[in-house]
Amino acid sequence: MTTRRVPRARAYAPDPDAPGRLCDMPSCGELGCYRAPRSRSSLHDYLWLCLDHVRAYNASWDFYKGMTPGQIEQELRADASWQRPTWRLGSNGGPRINDEAILRDPLLNLAGGRRPPGGESEKAPPELRQPLDVLGLSWPVSMDTVKARYKALAKQHHPDINGGGEAADARIKAINIAYSTLKTLWPAEERQMARS
Repeated sequence: MTTRRVPRARAYAPDPDAPGRLCDMPSCGELGCYRAPRSRSSLHDYLWLCLDHVRAYNASWDFYKGMTPGQIEQELRADASWQRPTWRLGSNGGPRINDEAILRDPLLNLAGGRRPPGGESEKAPPELRQPLDVLGLSWPVSMDTVKARYKALAKQHHPDINGGGEAADARIKAINIAYSTLKTLWPAEERQMARS
């Protein structure tokens, strides 16, 4: 038993959506059954041409005609993302802040944090001052706040989001060490209050 193939339309078959009017080329009396874009900027606005004129049109069509090499490169790069803007992973289109400067910023100017006036951090136990500075926190602070800040910083500075590398590893390592130190050295009375 043989199966019958369904004939498919040839590439040069007339467009079934043709408006049934004459070719758009002047002084041509043939039916315009083939569509061709009017220009590079209006690809969905068509000329309706006869077979001979559409062949001539296609032979001379050059999408990049009149563009400089820089414009062609820009167009090709935009095509790779479907003409939509893109950003690096983790930046979300906003300005990129030097993360290393945030970790080394003792006044927290770059991190957006505010240290209370009067040297509040100096009232912290001496062994907790440096880890609190790394996390961008000032004394007094609750362990819940420390945990929340640690989670936010770990998420923000994770090497997978920031492209990896030694700097990203060093940042996340400093954050992890500071949090471990705070968990271990947190004042005993505070831990008792947190448990009850």
